[in-house]
Amino acid sequence: MAPVITTVDDLHKIYRRRVPKMFYDYCQSGSWTEQTFNENESDFSKIRLRQRVAVDMEGRSTATTMVGREVSMPVALAPVGLTGMQHADGEILAARAAEDFGVPFTLSTMSICSIEDVAKRTSKPFWFQLYVMRDEDFVDRLIERARDAGCDALVLTLDLQILGQRHKDLKNGLSAPPKLTPATIANLMTKVGWGLEMAQTPRRFFGNIVGHAKGVKDASSLSSWTAEQFDPRLDWSKIARIKEKWGGKLILKGILDAEDARMALKVGADAIIVSNHGGRQLDGALSSIRMLPEIMDAVGGETEVHIDGGIRTGQDVLKAVALGARGTYIGRAFIYGLGAMGQKGVTKTLEVIHKELDTTMALCGEKNIHDVGPHITLVPKGFAGEWETPARNG
Repeated sequence: MAPVITTVDDLHKIYRRRVPKMFYDYCQSGSWTEQTFNENESDFSKIRLRQRVAVDMEGRSTATTMVGREVSMPVALAPVGLTGMQHADGEILAARAAEDFGVPFTLSTMSICSIEDVAKRTSKPFWFQLYVMRDEDFVDRLIERARDAGCDALVLTLDLQILGQRHKDLKNGLSAPPKLTPATIANLMTKVGWGLEMAQTPRRFFGNIVGHAKGVKDASSLSSWTAEQFDPRLDWSKIARIKEKWGGKLILKGILDAEDARMALKVGADAIIVSNHGGRQLDGALSSIRMLPEIMDAVGGETEVHIDGGIRTGQDVLKAVALGARGTYIGRAFIYGLGAMGQKGVTKTLEVIHKELDTTMALCGEKNIHDVGPHITLVPKGFAGEWETPARNG
């Protein structure tokens, strides 16, 4: 009998059983002590909701827009590297599920399926997430490839100039495809379904890089290239150059400070994503949801503010929207569904989140997502302002 899926956590449990350990750990971990990774999720539970009654709830709508695109709910699929290692052809399957549900899909630079692969196998534009590399010619060609594929927004990640240490990835020897060590082989032997699906696809390397970057023709040359390529020199002038080169809608991802949010406006960002890279970069940073009110105060009236990090339920989506976010992103939540059940699992993730969002919105006395605001929440004193920066010495 097929399991009854009522929550994203139900999918998580199936995902954990089905996917090899190194790829499970890649998804379900953060950097260093994982404090920020854990608080991204747990801080949502500190926000309470106001129950309202005797309100006409007929004709509810969760539809809105994100950077001008009509969406069925304020949710997009976040860029997740190695998605095609969670399930064969993972990026294509996730993009199709998002397209059918009416929400944006964001393809990672570090995807297994290439930009062209996804474009050929979908019918609507998706978004492309860009990492800035030292090889400027490669970056320029990535931008051109995204434009040629019809991508209608570029999501530029700002918080991966230096790679945060993720202990589990180092201990597992994370790679695509996985290196065949005794421990890896032993684990793969227990993941028969995953293995059979992967055996039927040629997509097992980083499709946007292999064959496109100079000198990268196979897995051995890829590992040395990626270790050296993330550009620590990324600054606001380079961001402005990329904005000009792209020429379309630009979303800046990785904003966790009000000053940086104001700088994002100066370079012409069409939206910003309040994000700490899912707790995978600066451990000890505040959660995305804690920083959202401060950033809304700084720039919320001048640009679209989106958020990612810790969103696992439709209630989390509603709380983020109530605190000002125009859109939210799910990464791990859709990966759970993908790893558990392929495209159907991603669809199930979206269905679960939409049902939770719609039902909770109604029980809070609202029938249209555009009317949701801070009035439906109860936030603990000091939630957004509990921490402050000490004055600089001198």
